[in-house]
Amino acid sequence: MIDLLDFRHELHRFPELSGEESVTATRILKYLGECSPSQIINNLGGHGVAAIFDSGEAGETVLLRCELDALPILETGQPPYRSTVDGKGHLCGHDGHMAIIMGVAQRLAKRPIARGRVVLLFQPAEETGIGAPSVLADEKFAAIRPDFAYALHNLPGMPLGHIGLKSGSLCFASEGLNMSFLGRTSHASHPEDAITPQNALVELMSTLNSLPEQLGIDPEKTLVTICHARLGLPAFGITPGDGDLFAAFRAETDALQAKLIASAAQYARDCAEKHGLKITVDYNEKFAACDNDETAVANIRDAAVGLNLPIIDIDKPFRWSEDFGAFSAAGKTALFVLGSGKNCPQLHAPDYDFPDGIINTGVDMFEQITRKHCG
Repeated sequence: MIDLLDFRHELHRFPELSGEESVTATRILKYLGECSPSQIINNLGGHGVAAIFDSGEAGETVLLRCELDALPILETGQPPYRSTVDGKGHLCGHDGHMAIIMGVAQRLAKRPIARGRVVLLFQPAEETGIGAPSVLADEKFAAIRPDFAYALHNLPGMPLGHIGLKSGSLCFASEGLNMSFLGRTSHASHPEDAITPQNALVELMSTLNSLPEQLGIDPEKTLVTICHARLGLPAFGITPGDGDLFAAFRAETDALQAKLIASAAQYARDCAEKHGLKITVDYNEKFAACDNDETAVANIRDAAVGLNLPIIDIDKPFRWSEDFGAFSAAGKTALFVLGSGKNCPQLHAPDYDFPDGIINTGVDMFEQITRKHCG
């Protein structure tokens, strides 16, 4: 069986973006085969791979999930296993998460479970929010629908190897709106003949951030970020008649997020009408909130205590999003965080690199959780 550090470094050298993870999936299949699972499901929700370890005895189905995809970011770090693909890198730690789940497969091969089933899911397209819903919608998922599903994410800024836990909302829901405006273009010397989105864009950029307060929502439970704006073309002879505004909306719960998104879209439509513009609103990269089940969190806590790992109780949700929240529609779920060091660069930073020292910690945690359910 492959050494887990070598495996992680191999994945790191050959990153693939969301929806393009075919070669990564092939590598996963190669090394999973050495662990002799009862069954392997390929092309699940895209390039997803699921390995099923079935005891043959009645019991619960437990799913452990990691992610296949990398990011469209140029890696600036210089590890010997640096990305070989310009502009793409495993700068969120999904390579490390895959190594952890492969380590669980190796442990289950050496010591089979006594009851129930364990499903190891290598999920595609987490970074775009498409992957988890696509897996759930795949007809092949019905055969592995879990009673409990668990996942972890490494967390820079948290001490190395510490376990972070929280019941209820752990990660914000999020969604992006692309608001495209169309008016009428004219010569720059006759702006009075144009219908320009300029004032609408300025109004929305200056007021969308205060939308939660206008709705009576606690600003601590939401976040609005203006991500991109475009007005016409880069030319001096034209009064622009079109423009775009990208904004990301985040909220602590799915209910708050639905209210925020609906209100933002309507606010943009009203603004367009006021300024005599046509508008189209496109919705992008939707992530459900990660709502951790209390029983599942208790199981994670028991695992950490059993391994004598330090535990940090998280007091409020993270504002970043994780599409693992979608699995709560299939069973009881919980995501926990694994500290990747106080001095580790932030996720999605160009110099980030997953710390190899926490791979075995992740494997130990997932094995403990699995044994609690399946022996």
